[in-house]
Amino acid sequence: MRYDLEDLRLFVHVVTEGSITAGARRMHLSLPSASARVRALEAQAGLPLLIRERRGIRPTPAGSTLARHAEAVLAETIRLDSAIAGYTAAPRRPVVLVAGASGMHRIVPLALTTYLRAYPEYDVSVSEHRTPESLRMLAEGEADLGIVLHDEAEDTDLTLEPLSEDHLVVIGQAGGVLTGRTGMTYREAAEHPMVGVSLDSSLRQWIDRHLPANAPVPRYRTLVPDLHTLIALATSGAGLAITPRRAVTASPDLDICPLTDPWSLRRHLLAHGTRRPASRRATDALADHIRATANS
Repeated sequence: MRYDLEDLRLFVHVVTEGSITAGARRMHLSLPSASARVRALEAQAGLPLLIRERRGIRPTPAGSTLARHAEAVLAETIRLDSAIAGYTAAPRRPVVLVAGASGMHRIVPLALTTYLRAYPEYDVSVSEHRTPESLRMLAEGEADLGIVLHDEAEDTDLTLEPLSEDHLVVIGQAGGVLTGRTGMTYREAAEHPMVGVSLDSSLRQWIDRHLPANAPVPRYRTLVPDLHTLIALATSGAGLAITPRRAVTASPDLDICPLTDPWSLRRHLLAHGTRRPASRRATDALADHIRATANS
């Protein structure tokens, strides 16, 4: 039998997601088109590959076997592409990715690590922007992909998809006021000396925008430009800090306490730009690596 690589890639996505609809979305296909491709695979195999259920699908034994071997074939294809990448011409321009501070701290570096290793023939231009500026760049054709905040992306016509959730937490030196705490409000945190990020940062503006008018004004011992410095200061005992949970690595020297205010939950979206990409394959592959990193 002869298999189409795009059909195999779709089938792997369908099995992984447990849904033909979700698999179609990963491939940027309509549901009827994706369903037809899956049925064609089953017709070619001569037996059912999926069991359709009310809440999605699950593979038959034959479907599981096909998905496993399809993953191996697709991985080998990536290695083949990499092997000849040095002989191919570079795209006219790199994929342009924009993201806020939280995404730049963890999601973007990890996604780029796997993407650039898997696709040596593609380049990526990355820059940090707050969500409103990222949305403008995507809408005006200055960027291909963006990681943006849900609450700030409600009035856009861009294509958006859920990416991840990230809680804000309070962090401080181990053995301090956070020890034994399972939760803390902003009002409680503001009773203690704090360190924070600069006033123009996306995190600081998110916090200030959601605080009620009667919220206490904390004593900030210093304001720093990035999360790396903020976490280092909090770990050293300079003061408590509020930071995205995703940005913090567990350490014996650091106590981490969830922030319990309703606005402490932030939802990230993956936004797709309006301009025609230099390489659709390069852009779609980077989006896949961002999704995989956010879900890991």
